Amino acid sequence: MRPDRLNPLFAEADSLEGVGPKLKKPLEKLGLTRVRDVIYHLPDRFVQRRAVTDLDEAAEGEQIVVALTPVEHRAPRNNRGPYRVLAQDVKGNVLALTYFGRASYTAKKQLPVGETRWVAGRLDRYGDMLQIVHPDHVAESSAGLMGHLVEPVYSLAEGLTQPRVADLVAQSLDRTPELPEWIEPGLLDKHKWPAWRDALALAHRAEHPEARDRLAYDELLANSLALLLVRADNRRRKGQPLQGDGRLRSKLRLPYSLTGAQRRSIGEIEGDMAQPHPMLRLLQGDVGSGKTVVALEAMLIAVEAGAQAALLAPTEILARQHYDTLRQLAAATGVQIALLTGRDKGRARESILIGLMDGSIQIVVGTHAIFQETVGYKNLGLVVIDEQHRFGVSQRLLLTQKGKLTPHTLSMTATPIPRTLVLAQYGEMEVSQLDEMPPGRQAIDTRVIAVERLPEVVDGVARHLESGSQAYWVCPMVREHESEDIAAAEARFAALQHRFGDQVVLVHGQLRPEIKDAAMERFSSGGAKLLVATTVIEVGVDVPSATLMVIEQAERFGLAQLHQLRGRVGRGSAKSVCLLLRSAELSETGKQRLALMRETQDGFRLAEEDLKLRGGGELLGTRQSGDTPFHIADLEQIQRLLPLAHDDARLLVERDGGLTGERGEAARLLLYLFERDWGVQLLRGG
Repeated sequence: MRPDRLNPLFAEADSLEGVGPKLKKPLEKLGLTRVRDVIYHLPDRFVQRRAVTDLDEAAEGEQIVVALTPVEHRAPRNNRGPYRVLAQDVKGNVLALTYFGRASYTAKKQLPVGETRWVAGRLDRYGDMLQIVHPDHVAESSAGLMGHLVEPVYSLAEGLTQPRVADLVAQSLDRTPELPEWIEPGLLDKHKWPAWRDALALAHRAEHPEARDRLAYDELLANSLALLLVRADNRRRKGQPLQGDGRLRSKLRLPYSLTGAQRRSIGEIEGDMAQPHPMLRLLQGDVGSGKTVVALEAMLIAVEAGAQAALLAPTEILARQHYDTLRQLAAATGVQIALLTGRDKGRARESILIGLMDGSIQIVVGTHAIFQETVGYKNLGLVVIDEQHRFGVSQRLLLTQKGKLTPHTLSMTATPIPRTLVLAQYGEMEVSQLDEMPPGRQAIDTRVIAVERLPEVVDGVARHLESGSQAYWVCPMVREHESEDIAAAEARFAALQHRFGDQVVLVHGQLRPEIKDAAMERFSSGGAKLLVATTVIEVGVDVPSATLMVIEQAERFGLAQLHQLRGRVGRGSAKSVCLLLRSAELSETGKQRLALMRETQDGFRLAEEDLKLRGGGELLGTRQSGDTPFHIADLEQIQRLLPLAHDDARLLVERDGGLTGERGEAARLLLYLFERDWGVQLLRGG
């Protein structure tokens, strides 16, 4: 149960004054559903204004506060034109205060002719005349604006204004209780960090690096502490030691010899599974590095030892792909492998459930359906989780409750993660890394092409399909956005279908599962030659005869995501090509990113470079720019403060007895505050 003292922070946002159904929707778009969310909605930047006596003192482009006297109101000739109020400063310099749309009604009330008003806004020029467009503030006296010389600027959604958000923040801060200190006093003094509540107030009031750092550190500490509590809890749990005798693994007929990295990782996993406490290990490998083979070896160890194994995938497409691959690789072993997804019904589902209960099914592959309440196992000894970052730690903890004893857990990710960020997402796990490629993998010929050459690219696709090969065409979104020129999968599918007929299929995340699966099946079986898709095909799609990848508006993707998409080709023996179509206007960062894609196919290097170029976007491969595992800490703070937070959390868990004592009790509040309370639940009596 959450401590009562935190309840004011977890009250709904509509408990704040002025928040009704109309305002609730834009707040929800920003993720501001509770008071806690509002206090942590920190400003993006601050406007610094200067009070000037007259316009001669100000520069164009400067944010100013100045006294002006309106002399004339000029209504527009038509509804779309601007409403202008001409005003003079003390020297007689004339300025236009310009309003558009409904804001003109405000201008009529706020700016009566002949009465001096203090105006805050950005000074610009339109033609020969100075102007301020939509003044930020208008007051009857200078005192009314002196508090706005430094003002926060918040992210907004349609229907919200800066003053409205500032008011909600002020109300939320008034409701924020004082909390005991969870940061070690010496650390607090060393960095000159303010107390928690003071830091929140300061961060909303002005540029205050110490306050922002303190709030970022809180978030990083909560995350590190929760992950270390998972690790500590795991060490206390009783698991079943699983030692295989090699009889099944010796029957595997692999298409290539294992790499040194695969052998090393299998050895680490085998050592973990032989222990009396459950394994908690991450297998990190680049596209095509052979993670599936390592996972199969681990599952066969479990089966050899008399236990069952389950492989969890985030999507049906990926689950089916794994099922097909495992059956092919393990065909000679005689191991019974089943596929279970949410769409399995009736007798087929019943048969699988019986097989899992009586142990005749030794390996099951599926989506979250394999851990539903109605699914039981005779002796579940190993859980393999693919694309670990798509499942929260709390979800994974639920999955491991299916065994009589806590099963061993092997998590996998195909996204190379920079070393600086492994702690952030996987701080509770041991890590094995596949940093070698299996022999015979060909380099993918990567080219950057201007979008103006689109007709040539389509002609090239035609020649490619005529040769009997298959191709992918990836777009950044499903449908066209009204205000942006962004390639859309549906529009591109229609255009390519007009050219190539029923050779083209479409897959995106908004399609019904049966339609999506049918399209994937047609493409995988060779019935369709061209697959148009969004990033839903980023992982798990393995069609060796597909040797051409076209990625439209490639600059809109991060390096890690481009690398994942490129990895859908080059999976057979034939030479593969990846075409990155770029827009006409390309930023310097975009140019560097695409140049790196041409230069290297080392996913770990690309991940590190992506981190530098994007400032934290694409941190975990499938995330878009700006969407990191943290909401408060930015990339620079993560890199600088995370090691400190991790060490501090480790001392708290190992030296200071976890969440006992005065600081430990405060740390409990921290975990609840950042909704890492699954870490608290793991403690005995927590």
